[in-house]
Amino acid sequence: MLSSVNFSWSALLDRVLATQPVPEPVTVAILGVLALALVVLAWPATRMLITTVHEAGHAVVALFTGRQLSGIRLHSDTSGLTVSRGRPRGAGMVATLLAGYLAPALVGLGASALLAAGRAALLLALLVAAFSLMLVMIRNLFGLLVLIVGLAAVGGAVWFLEPVQQSWVAYLVTWTLLLAAPRPVLELWQRPSPTSDAGQLARISWVPARVWTTVFLLGTIVCLVAGLGVLAPGVLG
Repeated sequence: MLSSVNFSWSALLDRVLATQPVPEPVTVAILGVLALALVVLAWPATRMLITTVHEAGHAVVALFTGRQLSGIRLHSDTSGLTVSRGRPRGAGMVATLLAGYLAPALVGLGASALLAAGRAALLLALLVAAFSLMLVMIRNLFGLLVLIVGLAAVGGAVWFLEPVQQSWVAYLVTWTLLLAAPRPVLELWQRPSPTSDAGQLARISWVPARVWTTVFLLGTIVCLVAGLGVLAPGVLG
């Protein structure tokens, strides 16, 4: 049942900072299976989530390494583009290119730690904040629509759902990030491109693109296994 909501900043802060119940292991497992079904059966929609986090990863690292962020685009074919200005080579550019494919897995791993602490509402609020910040830098209509839909869905969960339901949503999102993160890397492995992140890294570092793709794949798998250990420790133990 939806909770009655007091539309005030103090009430919102109370909801965000409150702890939510950690679901029973069987519920966590069911949500994991549902997330896997989304990855397999609803890949275009799931990949759009992964692309959004991918581009956010580029943007955040670009800013932290001193590059100037020009804009972000999300396309209807589930691809994306983040443009930043700065040195075309060097550690900052390498870090920015590395961040994309690893971002969904790393965010999923961080989210799993928050969920283990019962902070589902805080996780959802952080997603709302991230989507809101991306709105400032989005440069195409489709990308704007994607972010608005994401904001409405996640923001609605924070405002209207009961704590246990917020946990279900947060676990589903986290499972989806962890389970979906390796798939775009596998697609890149099957269809390498000189304009991909790995291809660009190869040009500026002289390390072959296949090596960078392998780094992406290992990183996403490590995060998946580590996240699994946090979300469902009984599976690995």
